[in-house]
Amino acid sequence: MALRHAVLAALLDGERSGYQLAKAFDVGVANFWHALPQQLYAELAKLEQEGLVAGREVVQETRPTKRLFRVTDAGAAELERFAGAASKPSFIRDDLLVKVRAADQVGTTAVIAQLEERAAVATAKTELFGELLRQMRGEADEEEFLLRGERIGPYLTCLRGLAFERENRDWCLRVAGILRERRTVAAER
Repeated sequence: MALRHAVLAALLDGERSGYQLAKAFDVGVANFWHALPQQLYAELAKLEQEGLVAGREVVQETRPTKRLFRVTDAGAAELERFAGAASKPSFIRDDLLVKVRAADQVGTTAVIAQLEERAAVATAKTELFGELLRQMRGEADEEEFLLRGERIGPYLTCLRGLAFERENRDWCLRVAGILRERRTVAAER
């Protein structure tokens, strides 16, 4: 997957400025695709040159002029092509896992602290995803929303983000506890 597809998908919710797109990435898209704001602005420019998005200027009285972007028919066709292409298996690339892998040979104090820090971040993200999910479904319960909601794609990706962060939190806390307990047992010998 290229950044272009994540940007196009994020713009399906409607016209957005680069700033709004960066915020959308921060909150909803970052659980499956990370990008810096500079990368997003550069990608928007490329997509506009290729005719996959269209931009328009909006003059604001008390603020600088902003540009809003929307997906064009060609952009929608590109997303359709992308959706039909085979997906590659996902993989994990995480420096904390390398540190845990080496835990038998290195001091674990710093690793435990990093695991607990990661667990705290994951906890905060689970709360954020929970709030996003509540906002998206409004008054509907989840099953009703999944069957009849207008756009469920963002909801489904947030569900995946929520599950990922819960598992991440649980794994980090478990591993931190195991490493702490092993350190205690080793000190008793």
